[in-house]
Amino acid sequence: MTAISKVEYARLEGQRARHAGCNARLGEHGLRVAPSIVRITCDDGSGGFGWAQISREQGEALLGTDVDAVRGEFGIANTFRHVEFPLLDLLAQRAGVPVYELIGGPRDGRPRVPAYDTSLYFDDLHLADDAEAAALMASEAADGMARGHRAFKIKVGRGAMHMDLAAGTRRDIAVIRSVREVAGPDAKVMVDANNGYNLSLTKQVLSETSDCELYWMEEAFHEDAAYYSDLKAWMAAEGIATKVADGEGDASLRLLDWARDGLIDVVQYDIHRPGFSAWLALGPRFAVWGVGAAPHCYGNPYGAYASCHIGPLLETFEMVEWDQATVPGLDASAYVVEDGWVTVPDLPGLGLKLDKGVYEQAVQDAGWMTS
Repeated sequence: MTAISKVEYARLEGQRARHAGCNARLGEHGLRVAPSIVRITCDDGSGGFGWAQISREQGEALLGTDVDAVRGEFGIANTFRHVEFPLLDLLAQRAGVPVYELIGGPRDGRPRVPAYDTSLYFDDLHLADDAEAAALMASEAADGMARGHRAFKIKVGRGAMHMDLAAGTRRDIAVIRSVREVAGPDAKVMVDANNGYNLSLTKQVLSETSDCELYWMEEAFHEDAAYYSDLKAWMAAEGIATKVADGEGDASLRLLDWARDGLIDVVQYDIHRPGFSAWLALGPRFAVWGVGAAPHCYGNPYGAYASCHIGPLLETFEMVEWDQATVPGLDASAYVVEDGWVTVPDLPGLGLKLDKGVYEQAVQDAGWMTS
């Protein structure tokens, strides 16, 4: 038996490629990211690490666990899903294979997964002129093109909190048009209202940007079957093929029922919670229903890397949400966006490297380790 002998926890401080502004319901998101990283070591010297948010007591409870007992039908067993990413990395490191291969993904060649730039927040609120604001947001999309992206998600809903309703909606539309122009006709352009619209505003924006051919409308309003039924019927009558995406935040308990029934086209549960293993369990249902899988992971770059490994395992996987950030101590250089795609590393585990010195200093400064 190989048992867990030590657990460590620390946050690693990093920053985004660009300051992130507001969305429809929150203030500025800023530059800072701080993923919490747990490292697990076994009594034979093997180890793994990954994102997790656990207490020292939960870490202590893992000591002595047989690593062969943590596997479940879908990824990691329910009992251990609070530390599933470190455990997935550990198991894959011990097997000498990438996580996607450990779970049953492709064994020959490195798979590729599409990604989108999720950084287009409300960075224009200081500008009074809509044309200037649209030009600024277009320049940010151009930056994303230069970083290899060919798909973009735009935050909308400026009129929900930060601007007058009519003025904010007018600016949303101007920004959508400007980003489409820069991205070109072949790019996928999505919008995310963070529940800042209502049904009428959603129809207005979709109608006035119909020639932009938005790929999906995300979180237009809090999930409501009556609203979505009306919206889907209206879009069909108008010939608008935009997909309806939802499920990122405080998702309705009926979300999966509505996805099954065709009211929601793309489900966006977070990759961290309910997590990797939960997504594996949902995948077969989404394939039967023809529902897209697009795990949410904004705010934590680790989630993008994990999404790259789940992409090859889900038949209806859409795209990785890419929140570009650099985290000293966490080497993610094996992940590169090129022409809209990420080639998933064929390195063992998640394909990430942890700087021992940086991590152990972070543990000492503000983290913890089991005794």
